[in-house]
Amino acid sequence: MNIKLSNFKIKIFADGADLKTMLKLSKLTYISGLTTNPSLMRKAGVKDYIGFSKSVLKKIKKKSLSLEVFADDPITIEKQALIISKLAKNVYVKIPIMNTKKKYLFDTIKKLSDLGIKLNITAIMNFKQVKELIKYLNPNVNCYISIFAGRIADTGRDPVPILRKSLNLIKNKKNFKIIWASTREVFSIIQANQIGCHIITVGNDFLKKLKYLNYNLEKFSLETVKDFYEDAKKSKFTIC
Repeated sequence: MNIKLSNFKIKIFADGADLKTMLKLSKLTYISGLTTNPSLMRKAGVKDYIGFSKSVLKKIKKKSLSLEVFADDPITIEKQALIISKLAKNVYVKIPIMNTKKKYLFDTIKKLSDLGIKLNITAIMNFKQVKELIKYLNPNVNCYISIFAGRIADTGRDPVPILRKSLNLIKNKKNFKIIWASTREVFSIIQANQIGCHIITVGNDFLKKLKYLNYNLEKFSLETVKDFYEDAKKSKFTIC
């Protein structure tokens, strides 16, 4: 199968929080947007949330950037969302589907959506959540619906049926887009594209693997054997 990113309808969003890498990826034609979250920021050593966000937005002005709130109570979440939304026109505010007390944030989401704030509803794991969420979103305002397909697959479940049902549910809502999130492997891009998913978020480590699309498997086999051989030599293993 001859796989070319240029033939894909799905949009690829880069997921990360390293400023240098984000700026580099934003210049690539096949990267349509970027996302980040508090965990990625912490891993990247970010200390100043707003300062970091402004640094990114100073350079990335056209492609969408999703920035996540980190409060846990609805009132503070709303305040943070309003501040984040005003940073730039290309910002989408990431709101988790629920807080740490398992309280769904639908009322807060509705309030923000009705204010015209572009949202990215995150950490969604099942179709029931998607079905309920739709009731609270303003159909005239852009919204990303991030279904964590990778984490669903981690539980031994196939995420594809959930994504298919969700895509069908919003097929007449042009301002809503389904994201295949929490991607674990390059093949997920193929799967997401095949089912008509709008967007897939891909971490920097996986983006590096895109070079293997259409890679010669015979050559890949030889390279793998060489890796095993060289690692054994470096470890100075002996058997006899």
